[in-house]
Amino acid sequence: MAGGERKRRRRKLQLSKLFTLSSAKACFKPAHSQIGRTGFSRVVYCNQPESADYCDNYVRTTKYTLASFLPKSLFEQFRRVANFYFLVVGILSFTPLAPYTAVSAIVPLTFVILATMVKEGVEDWRRKQQDIEVNGRNVGVHQGNGHFDLKEWKTLRVGDILKVEKNDFFPADLVLLSSSYEDAVCYVETMNLDGETNLKLKQGLEVTMSLREEVDFRDFDAFIKCEDPNANLYSFVGTMELKGEKHPHSPQQLLLRGSKLRNTDYIYGAVIFTGPDTKVVQNSTEPPSKRSMIERKMDKIIYLMFLMVVSLAFLGAILFGITTREDYQNGVMTRWYLKPDDSTVFFDPQRAPLAAVCHFLSALMLNSYFIPISLYVSIEIVKVLQSIFINKDIHMYYEEADKPALARTSNLNEELGQVGTVLSDKTGTLTCNSMEFVKCSIAGRAYGRGVTEVEMAVGNGIEYAVAAEPVVKGFNFRDERIMNGNWVKERDADVIQKFLRLLAVCHTVIPEVNEDTGKISYEAESPDEAAFVIAARELGFEFFIRTQTTVSVRELDVATGGRVERMYKVLNVLEFSSARKRMSVIVRDEDGKLLLLCKGADSVMFERLSGNGREYEEETRDHVNEYADAGLRTLILAYRELDENEYEVFTERIGEAKSSVSADREALIDEVTEKIEKDLILLGATAVEDKLQNGVPDCIDKLAQAGIKIWVLTGDKMETAINIGFACSLLRRDMKQIIINLETPEIQQLEKSGEKDVIAEALKENVLRQITNGKVQLKASGGNSKAFALIIDGKSLAYALEDDMKYIFLELATGCASVICCRSSPKQKALVTRLVKTGSGQTTLAIGDGANDVGMLQEADIGVGISGVEGMQAVMSSGIAIAQFRYLERLLLVHGHWCYRRISKMICYFFYKNITFGFTLFLYEAYTSFSTTPAYNDWYLSLYSVLFSSLPVICLGIFDQDVSALFCLKFPVLYQEAFNHQGKPAGRDIFGGTMYTCVVWVVSLQMVLTISYFTVIQHLVVWGSVVVWYLFLTVYGSLPPRVSTDAYMVFLEALAPSPSYWITTLFVVMATMMPFFIFSAIQMQFFPMSHGTIKLLKYEDQCNDPGELELVRQASVRPALVGFTARIEAIKRSVMRSRQTGP
Repeated sequence: MAGGERKRRRRKLQLSKLFTLSSAKACFKPAHSQIGRTGFSRVVYCNQPESADYCDNYVRTTKYTLASFLPKSLFEQFRRVANFYFLVVGILSFTPLAPYTAVSAIVPLTFVILATMVKEGVEDWRRKQQDIEVNGRNVGVHQGNGHFDLKEWKTLRVGDILKVEKNDFFPADLVLLSSSYEDAVCYVETMNLDGETNLKLKQGLEVTMSLREEVDFRDFDAFIKCEDPNANLYSFVGTMELKGEKHPHSPQQLLLRGSKLRNTDYIYGAVIFTGPDTKVVQNSTEPPSKRSMIERKMDKIIYLMFLMVVSLAFLGAILFGITTREDYQNGVMTRWYLKPDDSTVFFDPQRAPLAAVCHFLSALMLNSYFIPISLYVSIEIVKVLQSIFINKDIHMYYEEADKPALARTSNLNEELGQVGTVLSDKTGTLTCNSMEFVKCSIAGRAYGRGVTEVEMAVGNGIEYAVAAEPVVKGFNFRDERIMNGNWVKERDADVIQKFLRLLAVCHTVIPEVNEDTGKISYEAESPDEAAFVIAARELGFEFFIRTQTTVSVRELDVATGGRVERMYKVLNVLEFSSARKRMSVIVRDEDGKLLLLCKGADSVMFERLSGNGREYEEETRDHVNEYADAGLRTLILAYRELDENEYEVFTERIGEAKSSVSADREALIDEVTEKIEKDLILLGATAVEDKLQNGVPDCIDKLAQAGIKIWVLTGDKMETAINIGFACSLLRRDMKQIIINLETPEIQQLEKSGEKDVIAEALKENVLRQITNGKVQLKASGGNSKAFALIIDGKSLAYALEDDMKYIFLELATGCASVICCRSSPKQKALVTRLVKTGSGQTTLAIGDGANDVGMLQEADIGVGISGVEGMQAVMSSGIAIAQFRYLERLLLVHGHWCYRRISKMICYFFYKNITFGFTLFLYEAYTSFSTTPAYNDWYLSLYSVLFSSLPVICLGIFDQDVSALFCLKFPVLYQEAFNHQGKPAGRDIFGGTMYTCVVWVVSLQMVLTISYFTVIQHLVVWGSVVVWYLFLTVYGSLPPRVSTDAYMVFLEALAPSPSYWITTLFVVMATMMPFFIFSAIQMQFFPMSHGTIKLLKYEDQCNDPGELELVRQASVRPALVGFTARIEAIKRSVMRSRQTGP
């Protein structure tokens, strides 16, 4: 009962009356005049979902559908040039031109295509399973009789009335009608959409506030006219017609799919956009068909090989035509053994040109063995097994959440080893959404002995103790001077009291009392707010009750040293906004004093201080700069006393502004609040740590050393993003920040006047001017990009990404060491990713955790989703899922490095073995006067790539390691070291069998020289391939002649007993292998690359010699522009300069 009473009491809070800047009173704006015109034609009949024919609410992230799988998958396979070539060859094999049987040509191609299609189908089925889970979630839907029944998300229709419970996601885009609060307000978490963790306050219209029970919707009849589906998350224009009256809608009533209901028991809403029409899906793109850079380069090699095949066939055709024309001498055919009488055209001297053309086509098919048909399917097999190794890597398993790494597609494994730019989301990706109160400055004195991750990394020789996990979540403050009530003994105890009181009172937090334990927990709009209230509680000011108009605090009394309960009457709350950068409350204390308590960013607070309120300004500024350098988020705290007359005037004016129905109502409210938030008295500053995920700074440092650039794309405001930049060492204090934004007073004044087109043109020119100025600064520095960081807001980014400006922007961005894009919409994130991918030519990797990151993940060459508490939609749209950002280090530097080198070696070796095999065919054809007679049996030809030479190469692609994982992480330069590996290319019945044996031995031993890391499996498949060849020769040759044809008893009766067969094999193999062996030995001994040097150290047992390792590391690590290493080097340079300039 007590819990029920408490909940009922909480529901009676009419929170809108506390907030000055929000109102349920509707006002029409100029945009509402567009209703009914093009782009604003949608009509929604509430409670009558069958009245409109709009799309359903099913959302899919799969690449294929049941109908499109076969044609689309076949297109994917045959757009690979080798597969298309073998398709043409397979078709031609049914003609008399074929030098071998059609079956031996079609079976390998069919196997290759089917194996790859099965792999694609299995991967897409996994995505389908995730779609089924999301679309199968349940939500309460009004059934037309005052009752709400649970229905699946996918069944929702436009016009349905939904009841969404606390902590549930919104299944579609809704218009808020009412909530569990009497004034129809609710709190919404939009982290999945814009990356912000602070809760957004939404409020329904005054006309629908009374619809608070299920039965109230029995006769609810209204229709909404609004804008058509679009991708703009931050705008909404519509009108509701109810009982003959029109009421305007704004973004304040819009609840977006993917956001979550928080701090509110339930809401009722009307569905206006479903499925593909929702704004979050409008911001996403179709799952693209991605191909790796290596695969695209491989296609070019195959084009070159095809050109070689055509050239050889053309050469052979000319020589064959000449030989055929001169074949008839004195009435006798000199090449009688070719049985020209049984041929119609091929060997007819009278039609030598036509015979040459037919030979050309036959030679194209015979020489097709230069191109490895099993290359693609072998690579697919290797990639699948590589993905399994990624999934099973215990070092990328997040035990706390029981989440391993998950490679959702294996198409891009080798791309992980070629990444040039990482584009990262911030919230939930770099951070773990956990704010901790760490330090503060009060009355010009710094408090807090905690050490941030940044300070620990740049300690400059100082030994810091490892920070312990905070006992209280959100409070990681350590300072005996003010803890445990000791602050009452401080010199400025009265200022400290006012400081802590402001933290306990100036907020919109709602306390929740656990009825069983009596402990108080807080539900806040943002993690910052919760951290401040918790800090006040831990330091002696416990906020424990909020009513409609009061907050109650248990305070530590300075005079008595005991706890006293004090009540403050809350008169007004001036909310925080990105434009205001501050929030204030006006309260009356128990002594009747009127107090304005304010906290905000230093950029707006210092200018609002009074002349006699700046006593601690200089010290506070210094402390704030120190906190920012330590990666902390800071706020300035100040207050003032109001007199009664001043407050009466404010109340009257703010009431008039709130009651206004004109389009400039917000401007009127801002003007009134601006006048009262002035002449403040400075108390101090807070510093909270937006806790990074474990290992983020170190991961960024290693990636920077590997030559990878990191861009941060976030929906957060600029100040927050900059703080995180400092925290993870993307920014340093000695960096020159090039800031491009449109939030200056001049721009804001311009936007209030003039035509829309004129304003847009002026804003575009302003952005271009800022970008040009940035390039001038960059050029003046002599191209020294170490000193520059680019920070741009979403508004400016919209103009910077236009076609006539985007490459100028990209030139500036690539010249800077760090790039941070703030207030970015999902569409902008995707466009930035596309620009970097196409403009720089580098492989791009995007990483994020929310639905707002889907477009970015799909646009990048590689999409990595963070499988955290939120953001499963990002995981569903990604190629690889990891639980923590820090695992990106191992994913790229270890698995990426290995996969890239393995696939590269594998491709080189495939071409090597097929060129070796193909040249034996060509030489034999030349030996037989270009008669297109194959040197080998048909099944020898077909099984060479499938059975006798593929398994060793596949094992190379799975198991080979040039260096161990430990050295991959210790020497990041190995990541981007170019790897060049070139293969060195080397008659019927007995002659063919001897040549084939030499080929099998040569390609197997070449594999032995290529492998860097032997396993038992590799020994088995390499030597097993040779054994299988001899077994095949024996068994196949023992079959009846009608089956084994010309291979009958060749090995047992002709090859095995002959010493020349074994001697020839030995000397051919030695002569073929010796050049590569000598080259490798000379390179390893005299011209080693970094991985070779490391292997030599290992073999010489110097791996643990600090001197040797430091020399290798210093010689190999590229200068890092960002990260801890860069920050430490910058500090060292600064210290050296100060010593040189000192006395």
